[in-house]
Amino acid sequence: MAPRSIWKGAISFGLVTIPVKLFTATEEKDLRFRQVHAKDEGRIKYKRVCEVCGEEVAYGEIAKGYELPDGRMVVLEGEDFEQVPLPTTKSVEVVQFVPSDQIDPTYFAKTYFLSADGPGTKPYVLLRDALEKTGQWALVKVALRQKESLALIRPVDGVLRMHTMLWPDEVRDGEFAEPPADVTVSDAEVSMATSFIDALAGDFEPENYSDAYRTALEEVIEAKLSGMPAPQESEDEPSQAEVVDLVAALRASVDAAKKRRAGGDDEKATEKKPAATKSKSAKKSKKAS
Repeated sequence: MAPRSIWKGAISFGLVTIPVKLFTATEEKDLRFRQVHAKDEGRIKYKRVCEVCGEEVAYGEIAKGYELPDGRMVVLEGEDFEQVPLPTTKSVEVVQFVPSDQIDPTYFAKTYFLSADGPGTKPYVLLRDALEKTGQWALVKVALRQKESLALIRPVDGVLRMHTMLWPDEVRDGEFAEPPADVTVSDAEVSMATSFIDALAGDFEPENYSDAYRTALEEVIEAKLSGMPAPQESEDEPSQAEVVDLVAALRASVDAAKKRRAGGDDEKATEKKPAATKSKSAKKSKKAS
């Protein structure tokens, strides 16, 4: 069952209008904690108190206020936001088509699915197929949740995805993080580094990765719930040491990466078999065959 749409509007594609619905494409899986009194596990509650009259204020009576530099406060109601004279509040305006390789991922903020709404199906397919054929992405402007954003629309697996973007003045200048220009590396060091990259190179398969921290935290919660000792941290953590010889360190890293990859391939080959078949004798017989 499809989730509820969070926005309805239209994509302005030249003289073509594409009615669409917007759906969030991601969800965070972090464990959420409540603030509680450690003594009796009671939840901590906060009161909304007005600093002028000292009275507790109901949520329905709270408005949004913008404070000016001179201290004056402008209170905005819901209808004020609805009356903002901005065409992008109900329309996704295509302003340009850009090559996909020109977009810095730093600008990406949030991802949404665009779904054709009613008569928008055919023009939706037209835009999707045209983007696929040209290899271009649509740069658009859209207003969501009382904020106008730049966004990109691109086709992925038959569906148009929209990625809202930060404005240029919202991306910090990273020049301060750049290493000094007089720090250089040798050709041998670069060669070993590229060998390490080649040893771990492969296609991106996101299903092969998972949040190990969240899993470990769930184990801690389960242990506390059942009164069992908390799981112990693995002791085979790599030790941190000062790198003196980069080439030697990278050569060792390449060897370790190759062994780890070989071990991972063995695990994938045997993960669907019963546990008993993963014994040393089974592995030997497999090699002998």
